[in-house]
Amino acid sequence: MGSGRVPPATARGAVPTAEVTSTIHGLGPDDVPATEETPLLRSSSSSSSGSSSDTLGDGSALWNTTSTNPHDSGIKDAADPPSLRIGPSRVVSIAVSLWLLIFLQASSEYPSPLAFMHLVKHHAKPSLFLLPAASSMSGMALIQGAIAAELHTYDSSAMWFSSAYLIPMSSLAPVAGRLATIFAPRALILPVAAFLAAGGLLCATAGSFAGFVAGRVVAGVGAAGVLTLAIILGLELTSERTRGVVMGCINAGFTLGVSFGAIAYGGLMPVIGWVCPGFFTCEWNTGQFADKTQRPLFWIQVPVSLAAGLGVYLSVPESMGSGAATRGTWRQKLDRIDFLGASLLALTIVLFLYGLVGDIQALPILLSLVSLLVFLLVEYRLVEEPIIPIKVLSSRGILLSCLAQLGVMSARWTVLFYAPIFMLAVRGAAPPAAGSILIPTNLGFALGGVIVGWLHVRRSGAFWLPSIVSLVFFSASLYGLSLVASPSLPVELFVMVVLVNGLATGAGLNYTLAHILHLSHADTRYVTTSLLGTFRGFGGSFGTAIGGGIFYRLLRSNLEFGFFELDGGTHLSEYRRKMISKLISSPGLAYDGFLDAAEQNVAVEGYAGASRGVWQAAAALGFITVAIQAATGWTAPHEEGDSEIDEEEARIIIGENEGVGEA
Repeated sequence: MGSGRVPPATARGAVPTAEVTSTIHGLGPDDVPATEETPLLRSSSSSSSGSSSDTLGDGSALWNTTSTNPHDSGIKDAADPPSLRIGPSRVVSIAVSLWLLIFLQASSEYPSPLAFMHLVKHHAKPSLFLLPAASSMSGMALIQGAIAAELHTYDSSAMWFSSAYLIPMSSLAPVAGRLATIFAPRALILPVAAFLAAGGLLCATAGSFAGFVAGRVVAGVGAAGVLTLAIILGLELTSERTRGVVMGCINAGFTLGVSFGAIAYGGLMPVIGWVCPGFFTCEWNTGQFADKTQRPLFWIQVPVSLAAGLGVYLSVPESMGSGAATRGTWRQKLDRIDFLGASLLALTIVLFLYGLVGDIQALPILLSLVSLLVFLLVEYRLVEEPIIPIKVLSSRGILLSCLAQLGVMSARWTVLFYAPIFMLAVRGAAPPAAGSILIPTNLGFALGGVIVGWLHVRRSGAFWLPSIVSLVFFSASLYGLSLVASPSLPVELFVMVVLVNGLATGAGLNYTLAHILHLSHADTRYVTTSLLGTFRGFGGSFGTAIGGGIFYRLLRSNLEFGFFELDGGTHLSEYRRKMISKLISSPGLAYDGFLDAAEQNVAVEGYAGASRGVWQAAAALGFITVAIQAATGWTAPHEEGDSEIDEEEARIIIGENEGVGEA
């Protein structure tokens, strides 16, 4: 099952001449030379020789190799070659340059061991642990204190150092995917690199809080296109047999940026310092330039971003572009952009994420729902080419896949966030050792995606069952964490479970990406993958906000109950209330000699119970996610024009081979 599709004429009992024609001509559906008019994505639907359909334009497809079998859908007899063939030197250049862009993007985004423990050590307010941005940092976390001191900001303002980066990055990712269908993806590489470089330059020279945050916003705009373009290049420049492992390597690249971003920042800071004499610094409140200082950790990103972007741009063939993206003038292409829909979509995401920054704010979240309704009305009723195509908005499989990704990453963040706290407060580990618990889970994340891509994701088609199985293992590992989260069990057991959680997460993300490509129309895959990335990004906000609420409510309740029992009274003294507040804000106090043996036992059991509770809740969310992923189904969408093309193909084949039987 799942081999090349048999033309309808054969299914109706006609002579199976498709096989004869294939033998005579010696060409498979994917052996057509690539030109500028060649559709980009031929993995499951592409045009045959002589067809002028545009994969990113009308979406017409001749060779559809999908099946309704959830285990075997989409398998081909021969490997599908990449849309464009490039030499080894270009491959190396693209890989290195793209990895540099990925590293710059990831090192400013997600938590790393060193960054996390820096936050635990230097922030006393418990609410700061709930900040999706103040905690969603790698290298930035290590230098945040120096930035805040220089710019005279406080914790409530310093959270915007990374919120200003995270919000535009998440908001504009779907827009970047849509632009890649209007313009050639190659044309977007330099603007993405330029935004990253401009953001670094603004941060390096800003003389005020507003100027620095503006630089982070500009950098976030560029970061929105990094993951989208990385996936696009991975899809276009690889064959089906290598596509899975390349997708796994892309995920691994982000994981390396997460894990080693803080190490790079922390290693460079003592060498080159935080500030150094510079040519100028822009005073944003006066608009004047003054000879002050520059921040080398930011301006060093400027040449790196530009060089990496130029390396990718020069290495990608000029012919990389769909028929729709290579036709028309720039003015005509700009006219195709749904600016109103893009603005409403960005506004919806900005309001939603703003409502999750710090304490959850109801008004921005409610306004985001209103903006979402207006966006849907505009997309369905007013515009000819929506920023999110209607067939994406109306696809059950795609929307459920995105919701499943949101659930997976929200649950995953409870591991990234609370495993170091568990090691610090329950196991008594030093801050560096406590943060290092994220190394095995990040390593597992990278290996999981690469291994399944190398061994299994070697074809197009449905990966429904593997997606379900990997998410079941992911959810089970979360429940396993709740079972081993005890001070009396060997710490090696805890490390083993977080490693398994990372492996299951990496495998699950690779499988679900391959499956959502199967569920997508050929001309919407760029938008689909960028939308999937946006929902993955939401997971950080949900995981820290909702998970944090559960964790700290359980922690406070456990500590209050424990001290009630210890004191044997009917109410807590003022001393106990202050002690509880200090323990909540500083997990390391349990082993700092601040408490006697009985009080230490209460603190340790309180943190252990809160950790078990949040991971049990995450496991429940994980199993709900399994049900959502299962509901996506495994049937590929029907490409418009398939039946008409099939009938015409059958007539041509029969006409060419009428006399073969007599001969």
